[in-house]
Amino acid sequence: MPHRLTRLLAAGALSMAMVTLLAGITAANSGTTYRITITNETSGQPFTPPVLITHDPTVSVFEIGAAASEGVIEIAENGDVMPLVGALTGADGVHDVVTGPGPVKPGKSQTLEITADDGEVLSWVSMLICTNDGFTGLHGQALAAGTITTDAYETNTEINTEDFADIVPPCQALVGVTSSDAGTAMNQPALDEDGVIAAHPGIAGIADLLVDVHGWTDPVATVTIETVMPDTALTQTQGSSIPTLLLVVFGLSLISAITAMSLTRVRRPG
Repeated sequence: MPHRLTRLLAAGALSMAMVTLLAGITAANSGTTYRITITNETSGQPFTPPVLITHDPTVSVFEIGAAASEGVIEIAENGDVMPLVGALTGADGVHDVVTGPGPVKPGKSQTLEITADDGEVLSWVSMLICTNDGFTGLHGQALAAGTITTDAYETNTEINTEDFADIVPPCQALVGVTSSDAGTAMNQPALDEDGVIAAHPGIAGIADLLVDVHGWTDPVATVTIETVMPDTALTQTQGSSIPTLLLVVFGLSLISAITAMSLTRVRRPG
């Protein structure tokens, strides 16, 4: 009996140590939580699900006048957020990466929460869906409570044909202006440009896109930053951390199972 009790206590201590360790991993990337509200100020340009990043100021997500990264290009041309999320999640100098649940339609808002440590900054990227390679966002924005606006940019990686055949398919469904063109979510080498990020010239109305519907005047978005809680809070980070409560439940369940097994052995007839 003492031997079984010793093994039981040892197993329980081990399981709780596992809970403590995993909870520590969850807390390791804790920080101040910020609530970010993005409002689409256009009348006919839906945004792709926002990708928010908190990072060290030395990290550059995008910059006007510089070459666009593959992750930003994939968002601006094809509406694909995963290459940028994959490249930045866990990267040196990156604290947290959060992706919105869906598009931000014209005139609508979306609110997300993200964590950061003191001195870190915020970046954001979303495609202007009814464009060839247009996007908007923030680069290295200081995390202070307040409201800022953003303009439209382009990666200059695809000529602005304004043809639905060269634009991602959700454009037609989200805005309600359609044609027989199916659209595409693939890069088209025949339309390549120099790949240097610049201000977007706007919609010219040369093909399927309509100035009155898809056009805009800058700014295209308003971003509101609020502080939610101090940096003593435990948070989930980069969409992959395990909630501490779940870990505790797992640990207690493991202890209960071990206890039941031990009691069964104790009561077994000699």
